[in-house]
Amino acid sequence: MNNERIQQLIRFVQEEPGDPFNVYALAMEYMTEQPAQARPYFDDLLTNHPDYLPTYYHAAALYANQGEHEKAHALYDKGIDLARATGKQKTLLELQRAKQALADENEDW
Repeated sequence: MNNERIQQLIRFVQEEPGDPFNVYALAMEYMTEQPAQARPYFDDLLTNHPDYLPTYYHAAALYANQGEHEKAHALYDKGIDLARATGKQKTLLELQRAKQALADENEDW
């Protein structure tokens, strides 16, 4: 993780709090080494920018990795609905595959 990049992204978020890309970029920077730090940024995106489609794949994966499979499943569903509504076929397929992989790992559904 690049601390200088983190600080730069935090500044971008502070300067343009309405731009979901900056929040998303910050969440993604945290994902690999400090996923717990990414969660509040994904939660912010889900609450304040629910139409920002890239959020759903990675937020759902984060929740799944933290053992919150039902929350992950619900996020995949929301992302799938949004991708379908906006005609984003590639993202739709990615979300459907990720949801199926999660379901295959957790056959309780």
